[in-house]
Order: sequence, then C-alpha cells, then structure tokens
Amino acid sequence: MDFKTILKEVYTDLLQTKSNGQPASYIPELANIDPDKFGMHYCSVNGEHYGLGDHQEKFSVQSIIKVISLCLAFKTEGVKIWKRVGVEPSGTPFNSLVQLEHEQGIPRNPFINAGAIVICDILLSQLDKPKEEFLNFVNQLALNSTIQYNPKIAASEKDHGYRNAALINMMKSFGNIENPIEDVLDFYYDICSIEMTCEELAQTFQLFANNGCIPSSKERVITTSQSKRINAIMQLCGFYDEAGEFSFKVGLPGKSGVGGGIVAIHPGEYTVAVWSPRLNKKGNSYKGIQALEMLTTKSELSIF
Repeated sequence: MDFKTILKEVYTDLLQTKSNGQPASYIPELANIDPDKFGMHYCSVNGEHYGLGDHQEKFSVQSIIKVISLCLAFKTEGVKIWKRVGVEPSGTPFNSLVQLEHEQGIPRNPFINAGAIVICDILLSQLDKPKEEFLNFVNQLALNSTIQYNPKIAASEKDHGYRNAALINMMKSFGNIENPIEDVLDFYYDICSIEMTCEELAQTFQLFANNGCIPSSKERVITTSQSKRINAIMQLCGFYDEAGEFSFKVGLPGKSGVGGGIVAIHPGEYTVAVWSPRLNKKGNSYKGIQALEMLTTKSELSIF
C-alpha cells in the first residue's frame, strides 16, 4: 500500500477545504493558537515515516495523554484499576456530572475527565515523583527527551477548571479519590499540558500498534493483553460521545484532544497523528476526523 501517495492526496484535498468549527476557547491559552494549522504524520511499525504540513510543530495534546496515563497506571497497578473506573462508552459529554452522580462516583471510562482524574489519583499513589516519572515515561515512548509540560497552558486550565473541581469533589464524596484534591488536579492539568508534534505523537503511540512493544527498540512496555485492552477502550471511548461515529467513519482505535490533535492506530501496521485546532460540537478536530476518514477510505483498510 502506497501510504505516502495516499497521505499527499488527503492533505492536498483537505488543504483546499474550508474547516468549520473553532478552537477550544474555554481554555484561553488554546484560543491563541492559529486555527488554520494543519499537520499529518504517518509512522509504520516497520519504521517508515511520512509527514506533511505542520507535522513538526508542537501543540498541546490535552486528552490524548489520557491513553498514556492509563498505560502507566495499568502497567504499575494491574487489573485493580478497573475497580475504580469502568470501560464503557459514556454517551455523554467528556465533563458530564450527571452520569457520575448516578453511578456513585465510578467514571464510565478512563478517557472522560472524571476517569482520567481517577487515573491521576492512582498514579499519585504509585509514583514517588509523579510529575518527573510520568514525563520520563512519555519521553521513553517517544524516543525523545525534549518533550515537556507547558506551565502556561496548565495554569490556564486550572484557572478555568470549575467543572473538573466539581467532578473530583463528587468522586471524593463517594470515596473514589485517595489523595488531596489539589494535588490530583495539579497533576491532571500538568499532563494535559504536554506538548508534542504530530511526529512525536505518532511515535509515542507505536507500542499500541505493536502489541505493547516499541517497534524500533523491541522494548516491551506493557503486555500484549494490556495493549489489546487499551486499544479496545480507544475504539469504544476515544472520542467522547462521538466514539460510535468515529468508528463508523474511520474504523480505527484512536484518541482525540481539545488541542485539535487526533492519533489513530492500525494494529500491526501503523500509527497516524493529525492536528487541526478547529473543533466540532463534540470537541473533536473537524478536519482531523475528515483526514482519517479519507485515509481509511482511500486505503480500503481498517480493523473491520
């Protein structure tokens, strides 16, 4: 399959297409990004790399990092994490309070805000130096030591994180948060502020395309079983209440972030990251979803 040609076709077509939507204005620092940025990067498990557009410009990955925090928690804590967070699609917005109240403080899955906050609480209990160790883990997966937090973005989220404060207080009232609320939220905002390029993001997710191993180094990070399960959660829950439509249109596991990034995985084949800051009404990159739908349509390959 000539993915280089397909990616060029997708990029060229979408570069000439007007993108609807707006950047995530409820996080002021994200609203300052040029909304017409657009990058794509493809990385095969055999080491082939193709990038187009703004694929080497760093952006805030936001909720995409929730896959990596889940990966580290699953690696360190094992199956015990599923006592505190579920694996079902939410069918509600990523910051919904209603479902959490009804289900007594147990989030539906690790990728909605409440679930990711619980995962952060688990990591705070497991790691001696959570912020440092988490960043080291990201750099290990990315084969890159330059990835960092963005303190301005973290502070911007914290200053406007009223809904997240409500979520964690509700979970604390049900006994599902062990550490001090302020510490958990600070860690949550830090990890969401991490900045990567499309190239770095595609590389970071390579282990999920290769049964838990980093293809280039052959280093096993998680078990094959853990990798399979994380991919399944991405397929079912990676796009909030648009997960079903993404599966229908694209047919790959993936994860989005309100910074405009999306990463998708074809197990055994490749990872691909796209970035376009304009979001649709569900909080997912408008042009990013179009790009991935075109990619799997033109290649006629998906997991289905």
